[in-house]
Amino acid sequence: MASVLSRFIRKRAAPVTSSSQNDGSLDPSPSIVKRNEKYDAEIGVRGNSGASDSDEKKTSPAIDPDDSEEDLPDDIKEIPLIVRKIVSLEDDPTLPTITFRYFVLAFFFVAPGAVLYQMGLYRTTSSAYPVLFVQIASHYCGLWLAKVLPAWEIRVPGTKWSFNLNPGPWSPKEHVLVTVTAASGATSNAAWSTISLAQLYFDTKIPAAACIFFMWAIVFLGYAMAALVRQLLLYDPIYVWPYSLMQTSVFETLRKSSTDSWIARKQKYVFFGAFVAVFFWQFLPEYVFPFLSSLSFLCWVAPHNEIANFIGGGIGGMGFLNLSLDWSNISTGTLTNPMIVPFWTTAVLSVAFVVNCWILIPAAKWGNLGSWKHSLMSNRIFLENGTRYPVDSLMTPDLRFNVTAYEELGPIYMGTQTIWSLFFDYASYISALTWMILFGWPQIKATLGKIRERTKSRGKETVNETYNDRLNVLMRAYKEVPLWWYLVLFLVSFTTIITILGCGYFFIPIWTFFVALFTTGLMIVPFSWLYSFSAFQVPIGSFNELLYGYMIQASSTHRHPAGASAYGSLAGDIWYRAQYMLQDQKIGHYCHVSPRAIFFSQIFGEFIGVPINYGIIQWVIKEKRDYLLGLRTDSLNQWTGQALANYYTYGVQYVLVGPKRLFAQHMYSPSPYAFLFGAGAPFVIWSLHKYVPQLKFLKLQLWNVTIFCSGMSVFYGNLSTGYISRFIVGYISMRYFLRKRFETWRRYNFLIAAALDAGFNFALLAMFVIFSSGKVVVMPNWWGNNEQSVERCFALDS
Repeated sequence: MASVLSRFIRKRAAPVTSSSQNDGSLDPSPSIVKRNEKYDAEIGVRGNSGASDSDEKKTSPAIDPDDSEEDLPDDIKEIPLIVRKIVSLEDDPTLPTITFRYFVLAFFFVAPGAVLYQMGLYRTTSSAYPVLFVQIASHYCGLWLAKVLPAWEIRVPGTKWSFNLNPGPWSPKEHVLVTVTAASGATSNAAWSTISLAQLYFDTKIPAAACIFFMWAIVFLGYAMAALVRQLLLYDPIYVWPYSLMQTSVFETLRKSSTDSWIARKQKYVFFGAFVAVFFWQFLPEYVFPFLSSLSFLCWVAPHNEIANFIGGGIGGMGFLNLSLDWSNISTGTLTNPMIVPFWTTAVLSVAFVVNCWILIPAAKWGNLGSWKHSLMSNRIFLENGTRYPVDSLMTPDLRFNVTAYEELGPIYMGTQTIWSLFFDYASYISALTWMILFGWPQIKATLGKIRERTKSRGKETVNETYNDRLNVLMRAYKEVPLWWYLVLFLVSFTTIITILGCGYFFIPIWTFFVALFTTGLMIVPFSWLYSFSAFQVPIGSFNELLYGYMIQASSTHRHPAGASAYGSLAGDIWYRAQYMLQDQKIGHYCHVSPRAIFFSQIFGEFIGVPINYGIIQWVIKEKRDYLLGLRTDSLNQWTGQALANYYTYGVQYVLVGPKRLFAQHMYSPSPYAFLFGAGAPFVIWSLHKYVPQLKFLKLQLWNVTIFCSGMSVFYGNLSTGYISRFIVGYISMRYFLRKRFETWRRYNFLIAAALDAGFNFALLAMFVIFSSGKVVVMPNWWGNNEQSVERCFALDS
């Protein structure tokens, strides 16, 4: 197979050349840093440079890890220090990539992931299927296949093509491609909510072909639109993509583990030691000893004092001086592992937590912040008297808004914390664009200049030849993905969605699809730019559903409540998929894998995963329908469909009631100013940074408004523990060790980070299978698992 595809992915290797020095900073505003500073500008790292060991065939000179900065070749100096300390700067372009073994392992790992991930969305507790697990397991499965498969040459009947079942030793590039395929396909699809809502709540079944092609199309639109920022953010070495770097660290460790190097063996022992340790540890806070998940010191001092419990409680309280020993509360899905993101990202998020929980919440509870004093720690909607709002009564049998019921019940009320969460959610969206223009434009302008110069050469140069760092020099050996591939992918997906919407499926007017494309295209650059150096993914929240609600209010048709989630799946998932594609392509760049092979693996993963997703959706709806609708009670209390119920509520709020009615009350009056705040706050910080040099010590360029607003938009009413622990872990890992113990940091930090995440997720999967997949096994109550309060805050309202 490798021989068949060699012309597809590889071209003649170019000789290694040196170049003049280029940007090597990791600063979120690279133009602010002097051009000759070869260190991480936001954390002030300096040190010796080197490259990882390699037993592969070399296409570039070896680098001595002890070489000083001055002794390094120019093409090495251009690579940021933390990258060249982790990524191999040697390559063998002849290693196999897309092989028979790749296809076997791709099917093996994608299928169960797509099943578990999709099924979990309907359950109260979902199983985990982490990509880090695939990354580890696929390596050893590949080694096993390389030993047991016969080296038979198989000819494709009727063609001249052939492939070998076992083309030699297991290749690190095969390993990368299997992992990328699983990251693409072993997930869910955003359209699941629309399909489920229509079928469950409104008895409207969309044809299977329309569903599957719609699911494919929204993913491939995201992949195609990644081309908008690919040349801006993927090849310039200044953009590190921290999560991609972490996964590359694991790839490198597993690759080198087969050598006799003592350092390589030690790294392997550290990785699997941390993996096993956290795997068994997580059974304590998650099941046996949940007291460890929230250490509320104030509750220990005054366990029956209501005020002390509210201030110190981490489960329904402010979380003041609260620590957590549960890794799930430290490395959250929303905020990412603190051992991966730069410390300044963790610091900004910690400030947002302090402002939210320790300043605004007490001001709302005991002060004059907010006019409606009910349900501060709840994010549901209520009647004026504080009781739950009966959303179902607002809809007539023919899916129209019940004006009479609304007039009888009165307007919808939300807790004050929910209102400011919405405010900062909207502000974060627009602030990303403003911040990028102010702080990132000089670097982006320089990159655009390089692209224009290459365009003037009429395509004679590839994008890798625009940059002269060693990584781009190595990638010149491979054929690039041509722009027309992305254009074809876009046109096919675009035509598919237009056709499906034109046939009346998925409940939204065609013109709103163009709005979704425009808003996504506008924001994909600032969101990707921010993620490329901060590893922070801006959560879209309910902004898209709100926008759809405003657009649809002028229409007398297309008022189906499921339309809000359909629009959200288009406008939201396109951006997320674009980011995932760029992230995985950066892994391919770091691991010297052909861009065309990476592109194929991402598309192939979705072709496997989407039909499986749809099959599971239909199975769940058929077998668990009564449980999901609340007509029958699940004895295990698992098939509750609580996530789907939230989408249902959004549909009623934004489509039937409408934003105009929803926000007509005085309590919602600050919401429109969120966009003004998001646009203006970055300008204030930029002005202080540029014109008040006395404030240079504050490093204002790191106080990213988008990250702060996203942290403020998190709802902390259910869980406010883990954030101090997160700050401590981030400081030790990404501040102290990175500055003071850099060699130790570069060898072990990302490995331990990956091991902790993988061990935690694998423990969740094990607990799901052991305690929840069949008969639920409940942990008996004892002192460390108190029935009333696991953190022993007995006076805290539940």
